[in-house]
Amino acid sequence: MKMKRVLAGLLITALAGTMLVGCGTKEKEVFKIGVNQFVTHAALDASYEGFVDALKEAGYIDGENIKIDFQNAQGDQPTANTIATKLVNGNNDLILAIATPSAQAVANATKDIPILITAVTDPAGSGLVESNEDPKGNVSGTSDLTPVKQQIELITKLVPDAKKIAVLYSSSESNSVIQAELAMYAATELGLEAEAATVANSNDIQQVVQSLVGKVDAIYAPTDNTIASGMPTVAMIANQNNLPVICGEEGMVDAGGLATYGINYYKLGYLTGQQAVKIIKGEATTDQMPIEYLADEEYELKINNEVAEQIGIEIPEELVSK
Repeated sequence: MKMKRVLAGLLITALAGTMLVGCGTKEKEVFKIGVNQFVTHAALDASYEGFVDALKEAGYIDGENIKIDFQNAQGDQPTANTIATKLVNGNNDLILAIATPSAQAVANATKDIPILITAVTDPAGSGLVESNEDPKGNVSGTSDLTPVKQQIELITKLVPDAKKIAVLYSSSESNSVIQAELAMYAATELGLEAEAATVANSNDIQQVVQSLVGKVDAIYAPTDNTIASGMPTVAMIANQNNLPVICGEEGMVDAGGLATYGINYYKLGYLTGQQAVKIIKGEATTDQMPIEYLADEEYELKINNEVAEQIGIEIPEELVSK
């Protein structure tokens, strides 16, 4: 009898040890992040890269303790809507939306899953949060509001004889409409005449830019996703006709624009990644997380010297020194 009790005790101990080993080796729960990027272009790609790097530096590695489901709508709003639904149904713990159209798609798809947005000009103005200072919902993130007035001022410095400019943007993107209004106001303040040059989609770009040749002295293109992805077409026509294009961000300058004074999208994405880390750790929630911006000192001047030489623009010494 005593022997049976000893054997039973040993069996229980062995089973308990097995259970403990099982618990100790059980794979840690993986935090799932869905990503809805509206289109492929340098600024949005850099935002995503910065986001992932911020997670990595905090110890969150895709395929290890987090799983990232990256989706790209390739500039198509219905596709962005479909992706949003897919990410919501995929039981993601957090969704990152890159650019305003994708942010609106995801925000319409769920009021429960935390959403972080980036590369969105005015989240409140686009109906994504109650206010940028106090979102009060499941959406927060970072804004890419650029120093529009300083960008328009670049035109007066690089093209001092300019009298009339065109503001080139997509009328279907609320973020671009907001920037266009700011640009028109800034142009008036600086003594420039400004006209709107809108496109409905990328197919309109060539015809609209061609129509500006000989009618305006420069083009201003804000951080518009349609124009950014179609920048090679804009540059091809504008540069052939010595028509300077001042851009909203540096990726557009790399694609053939003349210059910009704007934000670094990698840093913006990195800032969004830091917000994600706080959410993963349970240190913050979107409803109490204000929309964040890069500091003014992080704005960067970029000039495409090759384009300047091609179209006969002399860079002022005050800009060369920067």
